[in-house]
Amino acid sequence: MDSVTIIGCGAVGAMYGLRLHQALGKEKVVFLAEGQRKTRYEDEGLIINGERVDFTFVEPKDAQVSDLVILATKNLQLEESVKQIRKAVGEHTVILSLLNGIESEQKLIEAYGDPHVLYGFAVSLNSTHVGNHIDFTEEGRIIFGEKDNRKTDRIMAIAQLFSRSSITYLIPEDIRLELWKKFMLNTAYNTISSLCRATYGDLKQESVRVLAHQVSKEVQAVGQREGIALTDAMIEQNYHTVTALGFAGKTSMCQDMEAGRKTENNWFCSAVVRLGKAHGIPTPACEILSLLVESSEAVQLRLISAQNRHSS
Repeated sequence: MDSVTIIGCGAVGAMYGLRLHQALGKEKVVFLAEGQRKTRYEDEGLIINGERVDFTFVEPKDAQVSDLVILATKNLQLEESVKQIRKAVGEHTVILSLLNGIESEQKLIEAYGDPHVLYGFAVSLNSTHVGNHIDFTEEGRIIFGEKDNRKTDRIMAIAQLFSRSSITYLIPEDIRLELWKKFMLNTAYNTISSLCRATYGDLKQESVRVLAHQVSKEVQAVGQREGIALTDAMIEQNYHTVTALGFAGKTSMCQDMEAGRKTENNWFCSAVVRLGKAHGIPTPACEILSLLVESSEAVQLRLISAQNRHSS
């Protein structure tokens, strides 16, 4: 693995892109970006922990086939991103999604076929993202694997690439279980933090713990019907994982809410509600939180629009 294409210049894409860029060189790691976005990135660069980084950006239509394609967008951009990576995907290209939720891999399989797609996500990455400035206090790690958990040659090749790039990684015994465990964490804590405008440290209170437990039990119930055995110990572990990150950072969903951006609610609580309906399982906590997020998004967008009109 010595050529990488990345789509998504947010915290996840920028952080791991930087490490790959440093290991492989500017020409071997390219980011896909179109039009004015590409021009802005090239003119302004990305400021990562106070230092400007000038990545290589190419239009999707000009992309070359890479050994590895990494998706690091938000789910809101998934459908378009699946199309934009097409020129970068060749016969032997491996595609790794680092998106939140449990749906991106299936979308990629539908577009490119099962053999191209790995399962994966990033965890414990603590960052703030404002404009083209991205600051990290924790780089986190990438968890990835084959759908059937085999330790294939390509898994070992990516592990070697990550080691060479100083990217912490884990190849778990059961990647789909780990994916659902992260989904359970995101659904509970990203959602609650976005509504409370809370840092990770603010989530360490009994009221949050009780509500997060209710949400997690609903994820556990629908997961059981999907063949995923989420345990009560995992629910407890998620609480400690999140609150241990302290007061310096916030979830990406909280940052999106504060900035007046659309959140990934549709891939968290709303996804649990959809699964609950499909399996005949009540999901009242997720349904209420999903509606609250929708309402809060609308209010925040109105407030920010009003502020922008006033300042102009």
